[in-house]
Amino acid sequence: MDNMTKKQLYDEVEKAITAILVGGQSYKIGSRSLTRANITELRKLRAELAAEIAIEGRNSLLDGASVAFFDGR
Repeated sequence: MDNMTKKQLYDEVEKAITAILVGGQSYKIGSRSLTRANITELRKLRAELAAEIAIEGRNSLLDGASVAFFDGR
C-alpha cells in the first residue's frame, strides 16, 4: 500500500465499497465468517482521498480562492 498513488488507493476503496454493497457487510460459509471493512469509514476515506486528488490537480496555491474587498468604515 505504501507504493500506491492516491488515485490507485481511491480505486481500491471504491472496489471495497462496491463489494459491501453487492455482497453485504459480512457473510458466513460453513463455520467460517468474513466481515468486510466498515462502510462508513470507507466512505470517509473515499471523500478524503477525492479532496486530496482534487488539490493535487490544481496548478496554484490559490486556485479556487475568492477575494472580497470591502471599502469604507
